[in-house]
Amino acid sequence: MNVSGMHVLVMGLGRFGGGLGVTQWLLDQGANVLLTDVLTEEELCSQVEQLGTHERLRCVFGEHRISDFEQSDMVIANPAVPMPWKNQFLCAAWDANVKVTTEIQLVVEQLHRKNVIGVTGSAGKSTTASMIHAALHASEMPAVFGGNIGGSMLQILDSISDDTVVVLELSSAMLWWLGDTIGKGWSPHVGVLTNVSPNHLDWHGTMESYESCKENIFSFQEDGDVVIRGVEVDPVDDELFILGEHNKQNAAVAHKAAIAIGGNVQKAMQGIVEFRGLPHRLERVGENVYNDSKSTTPEACALAVDSFDDPSKIHIIVGGYDKKIDLSLIAQQAGRVSGLYAIGQTAEVITQLAKYGFAENYGTLAAAVCAAKERMGDGDVLLLSPGCASLDQFENYEKRGEAFCSLALG
Repeated sequence: MNVSGMHVLVMGLGRFGGGLGVTQWLLDQGANVLLTDVLTEEELCSQVEQLGTHERLRCVFGEHRISDFEQSDMVIANPAVPMPWKNQFLCAAWDANVKVTTEIQLVVEQLHRKNVIGVTGSAGKSTTASMIHAALHASEMPAVFGGNIGGSMLQILDSISDDTVVVLELSSAMLWWLGDTIGKGWSPHVGVLTNVSPNHLDWHGTMESYESCKENIFSFQEDGDVVIRGVEVDPVDDELFILGEHNKQNAAVAHKAAIAIGGNVQKAMQGIVEFRGLPHRLERVGENVYNDSKSTTPEACALAVDSFDDPSKIHIIVGGYDKKIDLSLIAQQAGRVSGLYAIGQTAEVITQLAKYGFAENYGTLAAAVCAAKERMGDGDVLLLSPGCASLDQFENYEKRGEAFCSLALG
């Protein structure tokens, strides 16, 4: 798409890097950009500083204005905006026949689809996608990893050759935009769905909508494309560097995906076996201290507990932002662990649901870590695996994980 000379509105600079990346790319392509964000310039000071100034860039902070959406040639929506089909600003753009798209749509339009592996799922998608990338690297295949991991792939498109394999982690929100709701739908050549469980109902409104978006990973595939569902793949027998029986299934899925696009069977598995994990995902950060801040679903929380030989030695910190999903699985862990320390918006609900064991509402991460350390005995494990998003108390799960590490190790 040639955007030179177009008047493009970017909806949301945001704190995750996508808005920053797409704005910089649009300016490089010759577009006139209006960046608008409901957050103030002070709240986005770090991102604003990175963005800098440009003769073709205007910014509106602290609000969105309907007239701006109606008068643009194109709108780049932020996929974090919930229920976009109801959003008054996006609806105003659509009503004015303004093209509305997203950063991920701009990316996939410029990729060779046959070279793309797309990975989604309620849990395990980041680890699985990273394992696939490691498997391809071990197979000596050129590969890049991007998508729902922060930043924008638009700025590295020039470095992606015709034989480069692109591994895309795709969120349910991204997949809504890649559906056929606003145009021709798109699915990758190799589609991977690790699993589906209730999540992001605050964004989708219903479980049916959420599941439908996840299925978009396959919905627009063509003859010869590859479908990989985690529930249909048996775990590997190999011992992995990273913890967790669930990661043995992630490893099997990753291996199957890597082989499907041309990876070497033996080398790919070796790359997966040696994969050392990602930050904030059951990451060992100290003696018997584990940071699993990326755990944002009840299922991920339960899997974290399952990863240890003796759950009764675990002191687990749970809770956070309320995504309007069933939290009973988190509460059930109280009956398995030495202590469950709840924080954030969901703390009260979780503790009320807990029928057995030690489960208390500590409100803040600092208070929970302090209480857990006081109760811990020799050989006990301190684990942050919230099972909930971080947005009630932290900018993102990374900041939550960093705060936990500082408190636990300080």
